[in-house]
Amino acid sequence: MNYGHALEFGVRLPIGGADPALPVRWARLAEELGLDLVVVPDRPALAGPEAWTLLSWIAGVTDTIRLATDGHDDTARNPAMLARAAAGLDHLSGGRVELGLTAGTGDDVDETIDVVGELWNVLDHGLARVNGRRHRLAGAQKAAPAHEVPITVSGPDPEDPDLARLAGTRADGWSVPLTDPAGLAAGLRLVDEAARGAGRDPREIRRWVTVAGRSGVHAGSVDRVAEGWVVEGWAADLLALVVEHGVGTIVLHTDDPDTLTRFAREVVPAVRAGADAALPHGAAGVRVRRSTVLARRRSGIDYDGVPTGLAGVVEPGDLAYARLRSGYLRGGSPGVVLQAATVEQVVAALGFARRHPDLPLSRRSAGHGVSGRSTNDGGIVIDVSLMNTIEVLDEATRRVRVGPGARWTDVANALAPHGWAISSGDYGGVGVGGLATAGGVGYLAREHGLTIDHLRAVALVLADGSVVRCSDGENPDLFWAVRGAGANFGIATAFEFEADEVGPVAFAALTQDARDTARYLVEWGRVVEESPRDLTSFLIVPPPRGGQPTVALTHTVVDSGDPEIVLARLAPLAAIAPMYQQQVTITTYADIMASASDDTPTSRGEPVARSGLVHHLTPEFAAVASRVLRSGGIHWFQLRSVGGAVADVDPDATAYAHRKPNFSLVVMGSHPDVVDEQWALVRPYLDGLYLSFESSLRPERIDQAWPPRTLARLRDLKATYDPDGVFDDNFSLTPSRHPEASTR
Repeated sequence: MNYGHALEFGVRLPIGGADPALPVRWARLAEELGLDLVVVPDRPALAGPEAWTLLSWIAGVTDTIRLATDGHDDTARNPAMLARAAAGLDHLSGGRVELGLTAGTGDDVDETIDVVGELWNVLDHGLARVNGRRHRLAGAQKAAPAHEVPITVSGPDPEDPDLARLAGTRADGWSVPLTDPAGLAAGLRLVDEAARGAGRDPREIRRWVTVAGRSGVHAGSVDRVAEGWVVEGWAADLLALVVEHGVGTIVLHTDDPDTLTRFAREVVPAVRAGADAALPHGAAGVRVRRSTVLARRRSGIDYDGVPTGLAGVVEPGDLAYARLRSGYLRGGSPGVVLQAATVEQVVAALGFARRHPDLPLSRRSAGHGVSGRSTNDGGIVIDVSLMNTIEVLDEATRRVRVGPGARWTDVANALAPHGWAISSGDYGGVGVGGLATAGGVGYLAREHGLTIDHLRAVALVLADGSVVRCSDGENPDLFWAVRGAGANFGIATAFEFEADEVGPVAFAALTQDARDTARYLVEWGRVVEESPRDLTSFLIVPPPRGGQPTVALTHTVVDSGDPEIVLARLAPLAAIAPMYQQQVTITTYADIMASASDDTPTSRGEPVARSGLVHHLTPEFAAVASRVLRSGGIHWFQLRSVGGAVADVDPDATAYAHRKPNFSLVVMGSHPDVVDEQWALVRPYLDGLYLSFESSLRPERIDQAWPPRTLARLRDLKATYDPDGVFDDNFSLTPSRHPEASTR
């Protein structure tokens, strides 16, 4: 009998003795010996440390060993509190918790599983509700663990039908002490029957056996070895449990550290080697998805054909789906998320996606994109967030290699010790991949240009699965296109940047009176354009609410640590209007980028954003913008200063061709028609758009994103490198019918 489980070994920790630290020392020893898990009895009536307190201590002094409980008496511990404790420790320990419940102790294990499962069910929106006989949840906040914590039910009798029912219908594991092979076999048959009766695959249930130290199974009985140590015989007995009965987890119960050591060093390797030789998948096993996961699969996806060896394959029924389904600004329900950690994995994931041409394909680095559809409904997402390394290649030229999944706060922190920085937006949680292929309008833009202006090379997986390096000397046509329209041509797997030398900088957050909004806009624009390039300023004007006066919020960076220079640069901004609040600090660029959040994205809707580029904030533009702000149709209005070093670059040098405007405008609202109505008033004053902040899919947005000559060249390249439109999730270009000869 083989259920395909990975073979695991653990030890039941001794508790209740005179030394309360003894189980902790045993846990550290077990980890040093390479065991997979430790088991602690969760019975509050027993002497010794309380189980979850003890496990928390163990979690703090170990790194990899998993932390399991055995038994739970819900007359002494409320199931809801148990769920919270287990979920909390799972996060603190890095996803190492396993939960054990004991049947036959007078508690209602079914209801305990109901409560725990409902509190952990973050795949379904809403509050947790259970209406049980003994336990009820009337709208509790859900709190999922870090990983899919398996629930194992245990009991003293392998042939207990209620234990088999619980395991087969509700749980992820079945755990019994080793008595005799016949009883074990009978219990396993009961579990299998219960699972099939519930519509489950019996392989979903892991079989645990606890064995006593220095024991061997011979002819159906357990014999204590009185003299010496029969390693080969014991290993053979345990291997028989694995091969003949499908046992996946073997837990040693002993109070002798020498027994534990010899078990781990001699018996375990022998059993693993035997399993490798005897089982189809060896000791490593094969992943078996739960029936509840299979039930949530979307149509049209060959789930069984997903490439092996990917860093992660997350389906709609997996716990990780709750944090991967959506981006930070866009909700989604993809059919599968393929996580890639290497170039080879990206190629494999893309090959799988190409076999599903009728399904949406999205690409994600960190999931903050407005224009980029880093999620979808029912399609495939290729997630490269795990490709997040940052490496200095050459200190003399300040050349650094950055993975697409790195966040800009991580890049800033890695470069800070060298006194370097790369201008990169205004929020550290944004991923490198999306921003570095679109433009990158950041807090150092006027002094140091766009992010793409510092790109020196990029590794790209093309639509046909080939891998190329792009630079001025290698595939220069693609290198041109990547800097401003990269989403149309491939999946970036590495970037090489030349960082700038950036020392201390000043960051100023000013809140000013903007009741005369039009006047404020004109004056702010004038001050920014007249300021030296070491000043870059971003302006947010929240729409007026409830009769409150309109305010202007500016975030300004001065690329200097000299207080006199900083004050000289900021004084004209401060003089525009009366001040409500101000905060000015001399800090580092890395500290400014430290605003990133690690919270799971919970977006459910679709952002409605419009983007445009403005040469000057004229009185005419300002009057219209003030009217738009008062309309009630938008909830976000931001201007970012560009110009300066951005305009120094030849418009034909990169696919980001709108180099002359001094400002980038973005507005957001809730209803597309309402936003478009207001945007139509502003449109006459715009010259192009910055595609990273545009959510509209209207065809005319393509013509606004790139000038005609740039767009024609991009269409030719699209016809050469992606004629089938594999990459169509982010300002997709229509390939030209007669592309000019390519250098490919």
